[in-house]
Amino acid sequence: MTILVTGGAGFIGSNFVLDWLAQSDETVVNLDALTYAGNLENLASLNGNPRHVFVKGDICDRALVDATLAQHRPRAIVHFAAESHVDRSIHGPGAFMRTNIDGTFTLLEAARGLWSTLEGDAKASFRFHHVSTDEVYGSLSPTDPAFAETKGFEPNSPYSASKAASDHLVRAWHHTYGLPVVTTNCSNNYGPYHFPEKLIPLMIVNALAGKALPIYGDGQNVRDWLYVRDHASAIRAVLAGGRVGETYNIGGWNEKTNMEIVHTICALLDELKPDPAGSYQRLITYVKDRPGHDRRYAIDARKVERELGWRPAETFDTGIRKTVQWYLDHAGWVANVQSGGYRDWVAKNYGEAAAA
Repeated sequence: MTILVTGGAGFIGSNFVLDWLAQSDETVVNLDALTYAGNLENLASLNGNPRHVFVKGDICDRALVDATLAQHRPRAIVHFAAESHVDRSIHGPGAFMRTNIDGTFTLLEAARGLWSTLEGDAKASFRFHHVSTDEVYGSLSPTDPAFAETKGFEPNSPYSASKAASDHLVRAWHHTYGLPVVTTNCSNNYGPYHFPEKLIPLMIVNALAGKALPIYGDGQNVRDWLYVRDHASAIRAVLAGGRVGETYNIGGWNEKTNMEIVHTICALLDELKPDPAGSYQRLITYVKDRPGHDRRYAIDARKVERELGWRPAETFDTGIRKTVQWYLDHAGWVANVQSGGYRDWVAKNYGEAAAA
């Protein structure tokens, strides 16, 4: 048996592939275009593993997707591939529309083509698992209840709008064509192999380099944080037992302000790798807030617990300690992803102080 994973060389996708191959005897066909955030070094431990089949390609390439499905005939497609960084979507929304909307449409049509050829149990058990985000729901006030699956979509950035559109496509392909789909909307992930443009890895990497720790606005924006390997286990649970056509919210039950996150990282680094120059908190710098910055996200993950018995294994305290230690132990990985293009990107978003 085989599953197809799109975007399996990215942050969440590569963690899922590693988890899947450790937990299952099934083969993974990994389709990834290897854009800036796709990194085969994440999967170096799988070199020579016959159950990991890598295909370099774009999910918008219908001929390639059709050929891959025809060759491997997977029993399920787990769709991670996406442009996912809000800041990048503000500066260049076109790539988000292409990958997140056109790419999802292409995959749905290709999956429908494969599914239509299946019969009996193979057809009944086929799944298209769409991995999405809590950002489609918009922003919460401090007193609003957490996002439930019934919450209406109110996306506020080009990124979240493109993901909301992809969610709608997945729903429509189920209701119109009968394609057996499930969707998961996750909160902010963190953990190993996270490309250092997002908050947690950026703070760790900058602190270790003695660079500024740039905090948008007043630092009081709230996110719900989910350890990436907990996310992988949740996807396995939903793929195995989720009801067709349903959406499941996946969260970590860890609402934290950005400032809390940064102070926690600084305290851990002060403990694990103290700097003779003083506490890493001295590097905290406030920068101009990004346009349309959502104030708060929070996930109500009771449905997946109630129906499938899933809860995160990590608390934020245990997960963030593992994450900081991973970056301390993998300086070579960090150096390899910090290309000139990455440094230009940090400078563009946070100013020269953060990239110097």
